[in-house]
Amino acid sequence: MWSGQWVTDRLGVRLEGDAELRGLLGLALRRNPKRAHLLVSRVLGKHVPQRPSVVHGVGLDLGRRVRGLLGEEEAARAVVLGYAETATGLGHSVADGLGTAPYLHSTRRTVPGVAPAGGFEEEHSHATSHLLLPEDPRFLAGDGPLVLVDDELSTGRTIRNTIAALHGRRPRDRYVVVALVDLRPAEERAALDTFAAELGARVDVVALASGTVALPEGVLRRGQELAEEWDGGETAPAGGGAAAPERIDLGWPAGLPDGGRHGFTPEHRARLEAALPRMAARIAEALPEGRGEARRVLVLGTEELMYAPLRLAGALEERLAGADVLFSTTTRSPVVPVDDPGYAIRTRLVFPAHDVSAGASAGGSSEAPADGPSGTPAGSPSADRYAYNVAGGGFDAVVVVTDSTGDTPALHAPGGLLDRLAAHTRKVLLAVIPSHRAPGEPLRGPAFSSYAPEDVGWLLQDLSSVALEAPIEEREEAIQNGGAHYAESLPVEYQPSERYQALYAAALESSAGRLARAVGAVTETVLAERSPRPVLVSLARAGTPVGVLMRRWARYAHGLDLPHYAVSIVRGRGIDTAALRWLADRHDPSDVVFVDGWTGKGAVTRELEQALRGTAFDPRLAVLADPGHCVETYGTRDDFLIPSACLNSTVSGLISRTVLRADLVGPGDFHGAKFYRELADADVSRAFLDTVAARFAEVEEEVAHDAKELADADRTPTWRGWAAVERISEEYGIHDVNLVKPGVGETTRVLLRRVPWKILAERGAGADLDHVRLLAAQRGVPVEEVEGLPYSCVGLVHPRYTRGATGTDGRAVRSS
Repeated sequence: MWSGQWVTDRLGVRLEGDAELRGLLGLALRRNPKRAHLLVSRVLGKHVPQRPSVVHGVGLDLGRRVRGLLGEEEAARAVVLGYAETATGLGHSVADGLGTAPYLHSTRRTVPGVAPAGGFEEEHSHATSHLLLPEDPRFLAGDGPLVLVDDELSTGRTIRNTIAALHGRRPRDRYVVVALVDLRPAEERAALDTFAAELGARVDVVALASGTVALPEGVLRRGQELAEEWDGGETAPAGGGAAAPERIDLGWPAGLPDGGRHGFTPEHRARLEAALPRMAARIAEALPEGRGEARRVLVLGTEELMYAPLRLAGALEERLAGADVLFSTTTRSPVVPVDDPGYAIRTRLVFPAHDVSAGASAGGSSEAPADGPSGTPAGSPSADRYAYNVAGGGFDAVVVVTDSTGDTPALHAPGGLLDRLAAHTRKVLLAVIPSHRAPGEPLRGPAFSSYAPEDVGWLLQDLSSVALEAPIEEREEAIQNGGAHYAESLPVEYQPSERYQALYAAALESSAGRLARAVGAVTETVLAERSPRPVLVSLARAGTPVGVLMRRWARYAHGLDLPHYAVSIVRGRGIDTAALRWLADRHDPSDVVFVDGWTGKGAVTRELEQALRGTAFDPRLAVLADPGHCVETYGTRDDFLIPSACLNSTVSGLISRTVLRADLVGPGDFHGAKFYRELADADVSRAFLDTVAARFAEVEEEVAHDAKELADADRTPTWRGWAAVERISEEYGIHDVNLVKPGVGETTRVLLRRVPWKILAERGAGADLDHVRLLAAQRGVPVEEVEGLPYSCVGLVHPRYTRGATGTDGRAVRSS
């Protein structure tokens, strides 16, 4: 039965024209006051799962037809523009068929740092505004043919709106309109001809099939009545029927755009096609095996992200001979489901939008859909998203492919897309493609980090898809043998035990007031002595929670909304020079204040001073605590437990240490880091900030007193910590100050990231060292109580380390 018969019988909507129309289209009821019906493509890969070879194939066919129409010379000058959200993948495929054409698609997602090169309205759509955001402002500056691709032509008004907007900026002689089906009535065809004549340009139309849609009188009213009668909500159980989704590391090529939102060139296409077999192999390895092997697999893209999932599905289809691999994508379009063979939308899964804005302002919601109407309230219908014809599809596995902007807590939450899918398949897999961004623009949460977007902009590149972790013992051996620098790899993230987490929670509760007081004191000192409108630049990652708290204090106490960025600094290699250039281009360097969590012996302080020598930046570092006596801007010089030192990424926005490796970071690139989204369940980053900020009111008087005392005090650095480290290095036969890590924070890092040799603890040190003693016991490291330390404790990295120094249980051997 034709999948439009139900609508034809009850609503009276009829397709008339080429015989191929019914093979390409079905019909459904639409919840839209402007149009009662939806033309449901069977070959687009949006609402109806289809073989990826078919979906890509129809686009290739259309692209080849356009190339034949234009001729090789004109086709080589063409640019292809696709329409969001439905035709983003089709437009890509048409560009593939043309062969040499660059591609851009419109978008409803605003992107910080990318200025719109145009926009237009889609009159009959539920979401009308389209933006054009090419990364290269010259993308649409040529005079070659412009090929516009949409899934259907029903009136042609959107096409005329687009051409009028772009022609006013850059006139062209020729336009080609491409669609799967051309269903314009005669008057609209004539209107396009008249429009082209007025422009003085040629406008051709290429489609797989043509015809018209016959609409009876009163169709809108009758359509609304049918929708109310038949729309009973979600047509399948709500989820929770399978285990948590498994995340797949695709190994997406570094720097390759996720699609055509900002432009996709033939060179990008070649890189993608070279990587597809390897990425498909990774997906195949994660599919169910054995008796329950995956014979029917759905690759599910998300909204505008259609092309990359489509091509991955195609590569998987080629790899899994004999298996039934299908492709479709989620959508923002509300459609009424009816479980009838003569209806195109049999089932519907409903879930909240998970593509949240990466550019939300401090005064707005950071949870609004990135491509939705501004100010869309959570839980409103326009914030819902849909997956059609997935429930009841008999899929053994569903592979969800989204970009990092869409990989948010809402995706993973109860009732989210992954949860909804879990009841309808044996296995849910998640593959995340790094979201493309404008070069040089900071990364922000939730696309990168669990912090709110207004908390911090990370001047880093996202290396989340790169395998960088190595066992602690291997890293230590390579570092000490000179075979590698510590910034070239990452330690495996420490997963704290329940007892350790309890220690962290207790430490935070007992020290939150002390932390709030130090945050207030250092912020007041910065505002009084450095700049009334400072630009906070924290040293990632230990400095970043402190930078966020300083920003919050400035807003709490003074109503200031200070900019805050995080940059990388690497011992022995200096600060990220690309980040410095970015800051200097956008801010007065004299306003920039570099922020860190605490000082140890002062190695970072010296590194910063050396790196900034000869620049306009002020090298004076501001820290929460300065037990090493090596800076003049601080909140306190006590060596006390700053709870954020107890944990790694889970208290720092789920961000790794920064990475600097020549094959990953080019001369003009930001340093890199990873976003550990998979650790979201253990994340306490925001809770840490909120707990400390909640104590601001109670410490106001103490902060005022501390700030006055600091202003009157002689804060000249004495570097007594460095002197103590040199003495300890010689006394214990280490002869390398880099292996001596003083202070609570640095000692904690030794126990979490390095191979510790022994811990020196000031005799009588109290609860501040409870977590240190616990970690030392877990790793079999002796704690030696001594007197006369200028710190609460000092961690000693195992000198002359080899892997033989660690037993099979992973514990460090005891020193003789």
